[in-house]
Amino acid sequence: MPVAVVTDSTAYLPAELADRHRLTVVPLIVVLDGVEGREGVDVGPADAARALVARRFAMSTSRPSPELFVETYRRLLADGADGVVSVHLSAELSGTVEAARLAAAELGPRVSVVDARSTGMGLGFPALAAAGTAARGAGLTEVRAAALDAIARTSTFFYVDTLEFLRRGGRINAAEALFGTALSVKPILHVADGGITLRDRVRTAGRGLARLVDLAVEAAGTGEVEVAVHHLAVPGRAAELAEKLAARLGSRLRASYLSEAGAVIATHAGPGLVCVVVHRL
Repeated sequence: MPVAVVTDSTAYLPAELADRHRLTVVPLIVVLDGVEGREGVDVGPADAARALVARRFAMSTSRPSPELFVETYRRLLADGADGVVSVHLSAELSGTVEAARLAAAELGPRVSVVDARSTGMGLGFPALAAAGTAARGAGLTEVRAAALDAIARTSTFFYVDTLEFLRRGGRINAAEALFGTALSVKPILHVADGGITLRDRVRTAGRGLARLVDLAVEAAGTGEVEVAVHHLAVPGRAAELAEKLAARLGSRLRASYLSEAGAVIATHAGPGLVCVVVHRL
């Protein structure tokens, strides 16, 4: 059996992609009004959106336990995997990588953990690259290298209606949040070096979508790309963004994916999120 590839639920991979590439997905934990649930299993995007809009329920998130990772890695190795490459969302945004590394330390060199330095398909594309390399029979070192190479060729930008949710969760500082709320400015953000930074400011959601298209096309460069679009409770915005990207990128667009962000990202970004991830091939 080739090297097994593990990722986590914040990759927001379309289910058919995860299945086709034999990816093992470990869910993060969402706490909704005091009740814990697994992202994508017990708590879906609609649950998170309703809670955030109603503002009547407390929501928080937590990493999977190291014990869950140990159990997952042991099962894959017992099933015949030569090794495991485990690719997860940025350590700047979650303790998931730390939990995975604690688990890997118990199992020795057959398990290698990679920090994708991003989330959403900024994590999903590196996990898919690793899985594709593993499917060709590559060893642990080569599979890990494929994930790292994809990370370097992936850019993530997103629009939110307000920075308040990111500020509450400590994912962006108070000064940046102030810029985002002044004069009803709408923020465009960028995942850089694993953290979230304020990239631009616009006046309306429409201008925000237009700016996301420009940034994605700029990030694409002149070569072929894959693109993913995520949203939370705004499918119309996401579909419009995907259509505009397809028109601008033309024949250079090799694949396009559209999916709703899950409860973990919803908790920190809030309803209205639209995100674009560009993977340069």
